[in-house]
Amino acid sequence: MGLLPARPRLLALGEPTHGEDALLDLRNELFRQLVEQEGYRTIGIESDCMTGLLVDEYVTSGTGTLDEVMEHGFSHGWGASAANRELVRWMRAHNVRADADGRPAAERLRFAGFDGPLEITHAASPRQALTALHGYLADRVDANLLPCTAETLDRLLGTDDRWTDPAAMMDPARSVGQSAEAGRLRLLADDLVALLDTQMPHLVATSSREDQERAHLYGRTATGLLRYHHGMADDSPARMTRLCALRDLMMAHNLLAVAARGPAFVHAHNSHLQRRKSTMQMWEGPVEWWSAGALVSARLGEEYAFVATALGTIRHQGVDTPPPDTVEGLLYTLPESRYVVDAPRLASALAATRPAPRVSPWLGYAPLDPAHLADSDAIVFLKDVPRTHPAGARPNPR
Repeated sequence: MGLLPARPRLLALGEPTHGEDALLDLRNELFRQLVEQEGYRTIGIESDCMTGLLVDEYVTSGTGTLDEVMEHGFSHGWGASAANRELVRWMRAHNVRADADGRPAAERLRFAGFDGPLEITHAASPRQALTALHGYLADRVDANLLPCTAETLDRLLGTDDRWTDPAAMMDPARSVGQSAEAGRLRLLADDLVALLDTQMPHLVATSSREDQERAHLYGRTATGLLRYHHGMADDSPARMTRLCALRDLMMAHNLLAVAARGPAFVHAHNSHLQRRKSTMQMWEGPVEWWSAGALVSARLGEEYAFVATALGTIRHQGVDTPPPDTVEGLLYTLPESRYVVDAPRLASALAATRPAPRVSPWLGYAPLDPAHLADSDAIVFLKDVPRTHPAGARPNPR
């Protein structure tokens, strides 16, 4: 925190690989410090924003059981992680005091997933978000103002397996995203979001802030998913670039909503949180897009801070001691096992030497790009990542 000009509204910690509980343990430790020393109250992770509501309900009010929220409250396999389980357990324990009422609502820790309901192989049906938004409005506004009935939505949505067909990721012709029904749903989703906005004075008076925040989440998710499915049906050369950009746009909108609550600590892959463009090699070739961090940084300025994580070794994945002419190799010569490094200062110090980019033998690990050191506010360096219990994470490196 001493490296930053002020306490950021969003403090983002990236990781260069997924599925290593040692990195999540470090994340948990840093979050505890931020809660106890800096007044942070929310953590956001790269997980489904809709299922994350189950985790938030558990840590704030005890709804459900720890086993249930670990099974149903996370996407991408994160619920199998022992470190994620410990995070949720600790947050719930922190929110419970000796008295029956627990901590005041303003002091309770909050959890948020900020990824869309997406996987690398498919995207969810917009049904859950779209019908939840419609239901919220139907309970509170004149029925004549609604653009359609719940039955109309159900008819247009059809069966969910039409939307989640994994073949659509490789074959645009298998996607329903540009069907007549999907086009009609996009218009209706836009009308429902507009109704939500135009009725906000009434909704503030007749529903809780929590319900209002959820309704806006439903709206963002419904329109984002319908936009993403439309992109899945695109057969142009820019298809995967658009899909990656649309996913990070959904992330950015969710991060801005998290930031509106107050100071928050968020964690995801470096590629989603960095300020520069992200790149990935896909089956259709290389793609490049603006990350969620870049989009949020453009909106929040100094209220957004990005800390990249760099690693020395992941020997159980074939990532051995880094070459001495790389940034990771230089940091590896330091005596301690972990550091927080002033990234802009390091970039300035290494300007004349021009460190070589590290090349990983394992696709699942993305080393630092030495040309972009100064784009991070700091670097967390972990010398060695030990083999730990399986995290259940997806093999996809992003």
